[in-house]
Amino acid sequence: MPNLNWIEEAEATGRVENIYRNWLDANPDRESVPEIFKCFSLRPDLLQFIVDVSYSLHFSEGFLTRRVKEMIATLVSGLNQCPY
Repeated sequence: MPNLNWIEEAEATGRVENIYRNWLDANPDRESVPEIFKCFSLRPDLLQFIVDVSYSLHFSEGFLTRRVKEMIATLVSGLNQCPY
């Protein structure tokens, strides 16, 4: 299995720490930043971009509601045996 290096919340400083904190503040029901975001933590500029794009794509209302998008994401993750 591939191994990616990333910055954990406890090790985060500077911009990465701020991005993580902002994400956790915006998602109080979550205990930690998802690993899919941590994959970009070595490039804080890219991490911020991914967080911003992810919200505009996944969590905005449009043709599909957020609920439907979440159901599709859950199904795809299950099919891929992915914990995200």
